[in-house]
Amino acid sequence: METTTNLVEHRQVRKRSNLWDRITYHKYFYLMLLPIITWYVIFCYIPMYGLSLAFKTYDFSKGITGSPWIGIQNFRDILNDSQYVNSLMNTIIISFGKLIFHFPVPILLALLINQIARQKLKKIYQTIFTFPHFISWVVLGGIITNILGSQGVFNQIMGLFGFESMSILTDPALFRPLIYITHIWKEIGWDSIIYLAALAGINPELYEAADMDGANGLQKVLHVSWPGIKSTVAILFILTVGLMMNVSFDQIYNLYSAPVYIVGDTVDTYILRTTMSVGSNFGLLAAAGFIKSVASMFLLLFANYVVKKFGEQGLF
Repeated sequence: METTTNLVEHRQVRKRSNLWDRITYHKYFYLMLLPIITWYVIFCYIPMYGLSLAFKTYDFSKGITGSPWIGIQNFRDILNDSQYVNSLMNTIIISFGKLIFHFPVPILLALLINQIARQKLKKIYQTIFTFPHFISWVVLGGIITNILGSQGVFNQIMGLFGFESMSILTDPALFRPLIYITHIWKEIGWDSIIYLAALAGINPELYEAADMDGANGLQKVLHVSWPGIKSTVAILFILTVGLMMNVSFDQIYNLYSAPVYIVGDTVDTYILRTTMSVGSNFGLLAAAGFIKSVASMFLLLFANYVVKKFGEQGLF
């Protein structure tokens, strides 16, 4: 019995020793990771203790730790708020809309750019499509308002041709399509970069072999390019689904207004508006964010499960 125990302890010591040897050998890589790990610890993990506010009534004099517990009362109150329920549904609908309409587009763009033979032309197209990402939504929101607003350029042109003006920014039926279109236009180039990088890593001999077999462009995409990037697509799909509840706050906040709250108000914008009006009720707002975080966790687990079912390697 003692021999077995000593053997187990010896193996554990060897594992710890081997791990430390690997860390020491790759010490510069770990030093490069240190700033990123520090950022996540400070801004992502330490603030998590504030989630306890969802189960408390916040008292300014006692702080977060000293505030009294009230159980799940905040969750009951927030779920009875019709505005919050509406914002939660809008968040889900807009998120799924972006997943359906936006997620495949950067993949298609990367595949199309990869078919361009001339490297200079390829870089020009990539630069053109990527540039809008660097325009902030504050600036872009002002541009879109000046174009599509009630007195914007679009309606002035419509008036010149005798058509009635359209209030696109305040029309609930048009607001969500506007969100999808502007998001695609702004982010398509940036999101295609990682797919282009994956395509660049495919062995050129595979394309040469396909050419020798008489494959056309579509066949090369289906049998060479797609198999080479599908694992990357799977990982990014998991990450995208996990972040679905974090709908682009900047975009919606800079484009929406009271007439489209019914279709455009999300959990993040609801929390901001409610904070401005009832800022002292931090427990209620923490409960709203807690629900969103739990939903994000289940979506991430579900996406990872689906990807593994299709034969790809998930995140865990």
